[in-house]
Amino acid sequence: MFDQITQIFMQYGIWGLFGLAFLDSFIVPVPPFFLQIGMSLIDPTSAMRYATVAFTGSILGAPVGYMLGKWLGKPLLQKLLPEKWTAMATEQFAKNGDAAVLIGSFTPIPFKVFTILSGVFNYSLTKLMLFAILGRGIKFYLIGLLFHLYGKHAKELLDSYLEVTVLGIGALVAIVWLIWKKRKKSA
Repeated sequence: MFDQITQIFMQYGIWGLFGLAFLDSFIVPVPPFFLQIGMSLIDPTSAMRYATVAFTGSILGAPVGYMLGKWLGKPLLQKLLPEKWTAMATEQFAKNGDAAVLIGSFTPIPFKVFTILSGVFNYSLTKLMLFAILGRGIKFYLIGLLFHLYGKHAKELLDSYLEVTVLGIGALVAIVWLIWKKRKKSA
């Protein structure tokens, strides 16, 4: 299914990448970095442009996911879960949402999960956008930079080290975030 969806969007080139990145923020189950990698593999000299297109589409789609969560997700959640569970989840997202959104913005977990949940749990749209810009920027530009620097060999690097790199960056971001939060509390 991923391959079929990726092929459909690949037909439209850079506009397909933009559309997939935009739709990934709230509905499509295929992450745009598969298409970004495919396009960068074909034309490594345009890898940074592809990173910019994917980044822009993803960031522009984030508020759509947020609004869907706010308008549709909250009433659905209230029908499915007891009120105390919803209140507890809202409280936890308010407390840990910064880390969730930041780390989730560049991990393989679908980005739409974080945009929609942000709306459902009344997380700040401003914070969502700030952390999405940071996290999505790291993700798309890291891939773009690899292809820009290493050309087609970057695919081998991604295949070998992507998971470890993403986990390492995620751990580093989590540690920095915890230190920042601790200092903020003590100030």
